[in-house]
Parts: sequence; structure tokens; C-alpha cells
Amino acid sequence: MATCAARRALTVGSRWWSRSLTGARWPRPLCAAAGAGAFSPAATTTTRRHLSSRNRPEGKVLETVGVFEVPKQNGKYETGQLFLHSIFGYRGVVLFPWQARLYDRDVASAAPEKAENPAGHGSKEVKGKTHTYYQVLIDARDCPHISQRSQTEAVTFLANHDDSRALYAIPGLDYVSHEDILPYTSTDQVPIQHELFERFLLYDQTKAPPFVARETLRAWQEKNHPWLELSDVHRETTENIRVTVIPFYMGMREAQNSHVYWWRYCIRLENLDSDVVQLRERHWRIFSLSGTLETVRGRGVVGREPVLSKEQPAFQYSSHVSLQASSGHMWGTFRFERPDGSHFDVRIPPFSLESNKDEKTPPSGLHW
Repeated sequence: MATCAARRALTVGSRWWSRSLTGARWPRPLCAAAGAGAFSPAATTTTRRHLSSRNRPEGKVLETVGVFEVPKQNGKYETGQLFLHSIFGYRGVVLFPWQARLYDRDVASAAPEKAENPAGHGSKEVKGKTHTYYQVLIDARDCPHISQRSQTEAVTFLANHDDSRALYAIPGLDYVSHEDILPYTSTDQVPIQHELFERFLLYDQTKAPPFVARETLRAWQEKNHPWLELSDVHRETTENIRVTVIPFYMGMREAQNSHVYWWRYCIRLENLDSDVVQLRERHWRIFSLSGTLETVRGRGVVGREPVLSKEQPAFQYSSHVSLQASSGHMWGTFRFERPDGSHFDVRIPPFSLESNKDEKTPPSGLHW
């Protein structure tokens, strides 16, 4: 597990890049402290520069791992694109894109118009727009350094056996929004350490990027499309705290002579201000098509009460919900605390829980 200082260095660095690289000269070398999970743009590709004593793990030096490219304002990144996550700072590689519908309630409140309301709750009507996300692999060397800010086993699947509550995860698999990608190139033929990297991607120096999809990746994507697919994204900001929710349908299982439908949902909390706040409580309302309405209250999320600051502005986690109906809705609030002890509630954008209507057979875990 990384020290707090190492995690801080990682996050501060990634925030600095997101502000400064826009007007920078390209390409720019990308450096990392070997094994430290901390990165910095470097002046040259040959210079080995020490990290500052404030951030540098003892005895570590910066080593070039690649060269930054100009981020794409239009179009999408291709399979095999190496990148740095602009918020969480990890190295990764793009497997394939998803075209999602983004329902941004901040846009709806700024420019109200008559449109569909996909969530079915609340007073704001939201019109979705197409937005690109990517299925990616996370470099295993960076996972320990981001584990306090973002779960690295957030993509879960139903198990193959009869236990309806059994889940399993693929470590180092994530979904990343287009604007969170900071692309870079590398001369290393295996630049990302992940057990699936060489299984999914083949090095081809004649291509750009030089990593192309193997048939195993295409087959894996096709077989697992219903359980991997990212289709809807919901976003809302309250008092400079932005909440983004992505729901995923996981499948149906039979339990005690009834059908149980499962979803996972990924939530990202982001502090858009410089003031420090801490998440203290969650309050969920879960409506099922069967007619039930459940209220869930508790301390923090996934056993944590994360602090969101200018240096570490974001926290991301995944959780699960099951219903005895094929659809439903969720909405609620997060309660945050300011340094002076005062509290305020942040809205969780309402979102739908929908099953696959054309599902012929229940999913049987992840297919390889």
C-alpha cells in the first residue's frame, strides 16, 4: 500500500497536467518514479531528474516512460492508445470505446427545455447527449497508489453458480471519459503491466498507436457486450460537488422461487471548488417496478468517509443493488461536512435501473 505522501504526489501531479498541458508545446516527455506511481512532464527525454523531497519516495528518481501527445478535442481514441488518467493519475491503455448517453442535469437547469426525463423523478427534465467513454486496463504498478481514491476492482460480474449473491471482479478494468484521457506514446513493447495486456493486444510498429487488438479481445468484447455495455451516464452538481452515476445491468438469478435482478452502479464524487469537504452520510431511495420503495441511510460509502480537497478532488466507487422486478429507479443525497462543522446535502441524480428486455438466457459470469 502506498503512503499518503505518494498518493498525494500522484494526485497533485495529475491535476497540474490537466491545467497546464492545454497550451503546452507537444510532444512532451512523460516521466515516472520507478515503482512509485508518481509522474511528471520532463524537460528532456534523456535527463534523469530527482523528485522534490516533499513528494519523492526515498531513493527514487524520475525515468522516462513515454511522450505526451496532443489530447483530442474531436474524434475518439483508438484501441491500443496509451494514456494517463487526468484525475486519478494512473497509466492505462484503451481497449475499445462506448458511445453513452450523458444526462447532465446542470445543463438542463441552465437551459430548460421540454425533453424526456429518463429517470422519472425530480423536477428537472433532461435531454441526453452522446458522449464517449472507454473500456481500459489500469497498469498494475499504479493500482496501490490510487486505491484510496478509486476502486481498482470496480467492474464486477455475477458468478457462474447458483448463489444469487456471489460476485467476482476483474482487477484493473475501468471506464474512462474522453476528457479524462491524457494520451502518450512509448517505445516499450509492453508499456502497461496487466495480465490481460498481451492477451488482448499485439505490438505492431507499423500502426499508430502500435498496439492492435488480438482476436481474443474482439471475441471477449462480443461475448460480454451485454454485461460490459455502458449506455447511460447521469450527472448533477450541488454546491460545487459534482456527482456522476453510471448504472450497469448485471443479469437475473433465481432465488427462493422468484427472479432477482442485479445492477452495479459506479459513482464519482468531484469537488470543483478549493474548499475542503468530507462525505459523512448517504441517503438512498430505491423504487422497484413491483411497487416497493426502500430507504437506505448510512455512514459514508463502501466503509469510507472520503475527504475531497483541491489536492485530491475526486473519489470513485462502485456498489450493487438487486430488485425483485425487471426495472426501477434510484435517487438520493450525500451529506457533506465543511471544516467549520456545518453540513450540506448534495443531490444524487436520479437514474433508471433497466434490464435487457431481449435477454434470452441469464448471464453466466464473464466469458473468455
